Formats: sequence, structure tokens, C-alpha cells
Amino acid sequence: MKKFLFACISFLFITNAQALDLTEGKQYIELDTARSLQPEVVEFFSFYCPHCYSFEMEYGIPQKVKAALPEGTKFKQYHVSFLGFQSDNLTRAWALAMALGVEDKVKAPLFEAAQKAVADRDQSAPSPDAVRKIFLANGVTAEQFDGGINSFAVNGLVNQQVKLAEKLQVHGVPDFYVNGKFRVNPEGLTRSADGFVQDYVETVKGLLQK
Repeated sequence: MKKFLFACISFLFITNAQALDLTEGKQYIELDTARSLQPEVVEFFSFYCPHCYSFEMEYGIPQKVKAALPEGTKFKQYHVSFLGFQSDNLTRAWALAMALGVEDKVKAPLFEAAQKAVADRDQSAPSPDAVRKIFLANGVTAEQFDGGINSFAVNGLVNQQVKLAEKLQVHGVPDFYVNGKFRVNPEGLTRSADGFVQDYVETVKGLLQK
């Protein structure tokens, strides 16, 4: 029994050590930026991006990363404004969702609307009116939407998303950044679906310790 327990403990130690054995240029890229003052993980995404849809809706990578983070680590999802004809409006809509704390309520329908626009090649969709209807159908009042969409707080959150994307030179999505200093490099992770998801989570966890 003692030998069995020792073997289990040794296996867990080795597995953990391997998970944290990261190589710059493989699983991650170090940026020439200042480290954030507080531990944080930021995902940049776009509702128009099919890979972002898969990350969120099929593989649940953002949820798994968030669930694995140490206590006190902030997890943020920021929308980019360089992909899709209505991306500025969607970035503003996402800022309103963050301000109201309804991200989990509107995320899926916004993804579905944007992905349909991509499939239909409809450059006008989702329109601001369609976005408003999504919010109202998911628990946000007309007063909250109309009074908040161009509010000072939402303007600030829009600028926050845009400026950080510019600072980190985000050019593609989905993209994960750890402590403002490290970018997860998906090309260096395991290619199988299950292994890729696990590698993503472990890479983020490992980078938080660097």
C-alpha cells in the first residue's frame, strides 16, 4: 500500500513538473512589454471568428482556463474591432455586457448572430437593432440598453479593449495573454483535440508562475 501511494505521489509530481516545463517559442512567446501589476489572463476574441466560436462553444477553452486559475487571478475576455464589418458595434455591445455583468447571457446569441452573418456574407449583420433585440431577449431592459450603450462607462470599456489590443499588437484571434507579458502560442501545443485543450490550460497555469 505504501509503495502504491508513493508511486501515485511520484506520478502526480512528475505530471505537474512536465506541465510547467514550458519553452519560449514553442508553447508561448514572451513579449517586450511590462508585466501587469496583478495576475491576469486576457483572451482576445471576435464574434465573427469561427475559431473563437469553437474555442468558446465547442471546446470550452475559456471556461476551462478560468476554472483552473489560482485564486486572485483575473480572467478577461476582450472583443477586437478589426474583424468583420460590424465589429465596432459588437465591441461596444460586449463592453455593455461587461458593464451590466450579463456576458454569459448574451455571449452565445451574439456568437450565433455573427456566425450567421459570416455564413450569409451579410456585411450589415448583426445590425445595432439586432444586437439590441438580443440584449432585450436575454434579461436586459430597454432602459438599461438605451441608457448604457453610449454611456461614459461603456465608452471607457471600449477604449480599454481597443488600446490593450493595440499595445499587445493583437493581429489574430483567439489569442490569450498572461500577465501582459506572455502570449500562448497555439502552434506549439498538442494537435489532438483533448490534448490541445489540456495543453492550453496547463500553459496558462505555467505562465502565471513565471
